[in-house]
Amino acid sequence: MKRNMHDNERKIPGMLYILVSFIPWIIYWILCGMGNKLGIVVPLAISLLLVVPQIRKRDFNLMDLTSVLYFSIATAGTFILNLNIFVESSGFLGYSVLFFMALFSLIIKQPWTLQSSKKDYPEIYWKDESFLAINKLITIVWVVIFLLNAIVFLLLAKPFTVAISNILIAFGIIFSIVFPLKAPAYFIRKEFKKYDWCVEVDPQKLKGKNEYDVIIVGSGIGGLTCGALLSKRGYKVLVLEQHYQVGGYCSSFKRRGFVFNTGVEDVSGLWEKGPLTFLLREFGLKKDDLFVKNSTKYIFKGRDVEAENLEEFIKLLSEMFPDEKENIPAFFNDARKAYDECYRDTEIYGTPLPGELIAKVFGERKLLDYPRQHPHYYDWANKTYKQKLDEHLKNEDLKALLCAQLGYIGTEPEKTPASNALVACISFYLHGGYFPKGGAQRFADSFKDFIESHGGKVLVKHKVAKILVEDREVRGVTVGDKNFKAPIVVANANAKTTFLELVGEDNLDKGFIGYIKGLKMSLSIFMLFLGVDMDLLNHPTLIKNLDQDYEVVINSNADLSLAPKDKASITILGDANYHDFPERGTEEYLQKKKEFAEMLIQKAEKVIPDLSKHIIVQDAATPRTFERYTSMPEGALYSFDQSMGVKRPYFKTPIKGLYLASASTFPGGGIESAVISGMICANDVCNWEAP
Repeated sequence: MKRNMHDNERKIPGMLYILVSFIPWIIYWILCGMGNKLGIVVPLAISLLLVVPQIRKRDFNLMDLTSVLYFSIATAGTFILNLNIFVESSGFLGYSVLFFMALFSLIIKQPWTLQSSKKDYPEIYWKDESFLAINKLITIVWVVIFLLNAIVFLLLAKPFTVAISNILIAFGIIFSIVFPLKAPAYFIRKEFKKYDWCVEVDPQKLKGKNEYDVIIVGSGIGGLTCGALLSKRGYKVLVLEQHYQVGGYCSSFKRRGFVFNTGVEDVSGLWEKGPLTFLLREFGLKKDDLFVKNSTKYIFKGRDVEAENLEEFIKLLSEMFPDEKENIPAFFNDARKAYDECYRDTEIYGTPLPGELIAKVFGERKLLDYPRQHPHYYDWANKTYKQKLDEHLKNEDLKALLCAQLGYIGTEPEKTPASNALVACISFYLHGGYFPKGGAQRFADSFKDFIESHGGKVLVKHKVAKILVEDREVRGVTVGDKNFKAPIVVANANAKTTFLELVGEDNLDKGFIGYIKGLKMSLSIFMLFLGVDMDLLNHPTLIKNLDQDYEVVINSNADLSLAPKDKASITILGDANYHDFPERGTEEYLQKKKEFAEMLIQKAEKVIPDLSKHIIVQDAATPRTFERYTSMPEGALYSFDQSMGVKRPYFKTPIKGLYLASASTFPGGGIESAVISGMICANDVCNWEAP
């Protein structure tokens, strides 16, 4: 988004304009203090000079308007009605008027200093809560200053009034200029101050048996990312996994020669500046050895929508929606700029950072300049995806089609943060999605192998029973009757499991416990795994039926090794509610599972005719299946609800030495996001020393 159209015309920096607005009043108080009536006429003339350009731009400053009004009345009263009060009581009257002006601005929720602040920031920042809060506080300070000065002029003699009022005004101007520069970082640091602990670890120090620098609980991709990065930097790392294989949702299983993934079929973040690209480069792994680019088809309103790249997609959409021909490229141009800005500062650490870390790692000035340097991304970060669609597009069918990838977030467009949509939707249009070669398990195992090749240890079938805490500091973990010691523990498990079960409520504040318990889990999914004796190579890898809300993944089309020759490995996915499925093992559960599978097969046969006649292997996973194997409450795909305004737990916890690296924390669910959480955690353990 463009900055204020008048930015290039102004010569006065934002908050310094307050000083300019004071010029008529300063002249008024000086001349009238000497008994000179010109102290009323001259300020009126200057006030008019300040307001005339504002009339042309239709961009008014409340203080300048107040000045024109007051000095007009004062001129009429002094020269027409022969009143001396405006000269004799200039201090008291002037500051009283300014007091009511500032107070009025607070009442109407348009702080007086807001207009001056807007001159320094792009328009997208003007409605930001922190921006409004900062200006509200500055205006409150001015209300107090104006009131105090009015009282001073009412009660004290002249020498004192001049000195005190000048000191207060000087303080107000300095505060108005300096406070906005310091406030964003101050407020962020204040909010996260309780998490601003640091644990010093010496990787070179010899460790005893069952002693480690870092223990990672869980081997999802976020935990493996963190473990691999720390292992590379010389830390003695132990990864503990309850399952018989690593990966969490990023895993695979095999049935009679057919390989099926358990949640990973379309991976983002593998473009030039993507986090996964950065990570693979760090580990000496090659993208082409681990991933293959997906081919995708959408079925929308009975029509096949298929394009190999963004240019083809825009052309196809323009043919489908000719009335939106101009708007479609504009939407994607805006989205591309926002996406590129999101990854602009990733050269050192390979990942975008949240605001509190921008201030910590790059300094306060970087945080302050962020809206100016990243205007498009900042705009997307403060709006819903629906709002961004509505800004550019009118056709509701087109908007619905562009929400095809929102299943990767699990929220409706009106609840989806537009910044999340950049990764879950737009990135696939810009750079494509990728399928893990050999199955998702091979990708997860490559990280496991890297950890072990760099001196780390990965133990499967080791379920952590407790995270050991003493005096609000981590001491290690318990597995069965064995304790493993470490000053740092990284929880790759869900935050509810971590805090409520592994840490224990006795080690946490009631307020924090209530916050964790109140977090809503994200949606889950039903997966149907089919091995069929069919040749399906004429189909794309991914088929997303938006009309009937399901997805078909032909795994073996991405990698022929995932199915026996002339056969195909298929996964059919449909959204599912955890609470719709009875307890595992009951007849009701098995019946529900069977009915859901039959429903998906019936739907898929419209895309793959006679599918049911060619099934030779069949298995299925319900939300309760995922809960069993991953310990994720309710089998949630993305940990917590990813709606706008939902605040995920911070990656550093109230327990010193305990980190989170998973979908539970920033930035959320999905492989790319989990990788980012692991990268952030590892860098913080290393105190943000450049790799």
